[in-house]
Amino acid sequence: MTRIAEALGVTHGAMSQWMARARQGGAQALRHRPPPGPAPRLTEEQRGQLPTLLACGPGAFGFSGEVWTTKRSAIVIHRTLGVRYHPAHVSRLVRALGHSVQKPITRATQRDEAAVAQWYGERWPALKKEGG
Repeated sequence: MTRIAEALGVTHGAMSQWMARARQGGAQALRHRPPPGPAPRLTEEQRGQLPTLLACGPGAFGFSGEVWTTKRSAIVIHRTLGVRYHPAHVSRLVRALGHSVQKPITRATQRDEAAVAQWYGERWPALKKEGG
């Protein structure tokens, strides 16, 4: 049995487990089994609808701006498909489809870009010199 394990590139323990499983359940017991865990909440058909839903854009679902976030995606999945997901899991679903979720940059609506640019151009270099 050791030579068989070496030939297959597995440990002696793995070979021992396979032999015990074969003795108890025959060849059928050695077939690949899907990993344990809960069944997916979205069916394959529903998962296939996700790219179409995302292609409509966030505006089609009442969101302002053209950025998909995990929270927005989770809300749309719940509203349209009736399945609730945590936003962290939504990012895994979206990445599995070949898409990416985006995190918007949060900035004050009153932000004065010209004043910010002036501050970085004039005041920031002086502050860097003082700290250095």
